Amino acid sequence: MTSLEDIKNALWAGANTFRDSIDAANYKDYVLSMLFVKYLSDTYKESVEKLRKDYSGIRLERQIENLPFCLKKEYTFEYLDENKYANDIGTKISEALTGIESSNQILAGIFRGIDFNSEANLGKKEQKNPMLRNLIEDFENLDLRPSMIETNEEQVPSDVIGDAYEYMIGEFATMAGKKAGSFFTPQEVSEIMAQIVNPQVGDRVYDPTCGSGSLLIRAARKGGFDNVQIYGQEVSSSAISMARMNMFIHDIKDAKIAWGDTLANPQHLDSDGNLMKFECIVANMPFSKDKWAVGFNPGGEVSTKNEKNRKKVEFKMEPSLDKFHRFDYGIPPSSKGDWAFLLHMIASMSGNGRIAAVAPHGVLFRGTSEGNIRKSIIESNLLDSVIGLPENIFYGTSIPACILVFKKGKRNSDILFIDASREFAKEKAKNKLEPENIRKIVETYRKYTMMENVEEDKFSHVASIDEIKQNEYNLNIPRYIDSFEEEEFIDIEKINKELNEINKKIVFTENEIQRYLEELDI
Repeated sequence: MTSLEDIKNALWAGANTFRDSIDAANYKDYVLSMLFVKYLSDTYKESVEKLRKDYSGIRLERQIENLPFCLKKEYTFEYLDENKYANDIGTKISEALTGIESSNQILAGIFRGIDFNSEANLGKKEQKNPMLRNLIEDFENLDLRPSMIETNEEQVPSDVIGDAYEYMIGEFATMAGKKAGSFFTPQEVSEIMAQIVNPQVGDRVYDPTCGSGSLLIRAARKGGFDNVQIYGQEVSSSAISMARMNMFIHDIKDAKIAWGDTLANPQHLDSDGNLMKFECIVANMPFSKDKWAVGFNPGGEVSTKNEKNRKKVEFKMEPSLDKFHRFDYGIPPSSKGDWAFLLHMIASMSGNGRIAAVAPHGVLFRGTSEGNIRKSIIESNLLDSVIGLPENIFYGTSIPACILVFKKGKRNSDILFIDASREFAKEKAKNKLEPENIRKIVETYRKYTMMENVEEDKFSHVASIDEIKQNEYNLNIPRYIDSFEEEEFIDIEKINKELNEINKKIVFTENEIQRYLEELDI
């Protein structure tokens, strides 16, 4: 039987094959794609073996055609393993990926141009071929047939393989450094957000910046994969590949993951061409994205020209340029797109929609246009909670962040503030939210939604709209929760006495040493 640890070990072996040869942010594409090809090959092989027991001839062929996907021999892992010493192995792998995509509609475009024959990423044949051969060998003894996956009572095989896949995405995020935040959200943060939006049967669950899809999967799992509809969009082609493979491995075949700029070109629209509405929205958006509005000016046109000096006037975003009216509350500054993504999510909420979005603390207090947007959102009674998280828990940045919770149809105008900045444990170079930290945050939020008292010194506070107005709509958490810790009283007189005693002992010891040295004539 193949255990979770067996799959992790194979993935680590694949990672070590590329380590020090190419950037970790790039070699994740090759390692995860090879795991996916092995998964497809073994799953297809077992499905065909089962059909052979009951069918033969034309009936067998028809049953095989009705499988969720079909693989020709040259598209299988076994074929690649047989040809691992071929001089054109990179070409053979790329052709297999293209063949898998072109012969299966459900897998069309899933590898999104991942090129195993790329000299730019993998080097010339002398360097590339041994790496690719080693990568194939890293997976050749891994049996991913569903019947051979070791599960516990609460799992199905896809859970185990999916957990290993997500585990490795997290490990790649650790290795990729600053580039990692764009495709992975720490599982502990994802768990908090999933429990807050709390998907129900029939809900649409959406992530407008879905990265590898891990946050979206965790949220959807709360409602049951068969009970909710899953939607995501991502601008990075590499992340789109990870997200689609992630969904498929988790046995989610109907997720709608779109490729494109969510702000300038949202893909999930209704039959009338308007933004589709969602009951649950989760997101770990790009922090303070610069030039977020450039997609609204694809031709590079300018508003006006200064003919006298013949200088082009810089493009300026206007609400009228967005046909979906997402920026009627205001236009965020061109250098910080945080509120642009938040306004997109707010515009995408259904009548009973819920949003849990990770954001930098700047969205809570920055002024000018962001301040005006924040005021309008609060006065529209859409902001439900502000949850401050510990520093150094996200990949790619050590700065603290927060979770903003928005909700339609609120029963009151209050806002819950939670300061969870001290709710963590140290783990290697990162801080980590422990299960008890997660439970405390989520239970506090749930009690608040049930109109129960959640006031806790230095941790939580429910602020009225009047209190928010008194603070001029500034949502900086220390304005509402006093987290100041009094320093322990220092007895200066006692410390001076102790220092005097220590100095006396030092003098005595030095005299003793000097006496010994003289006796030894040194």
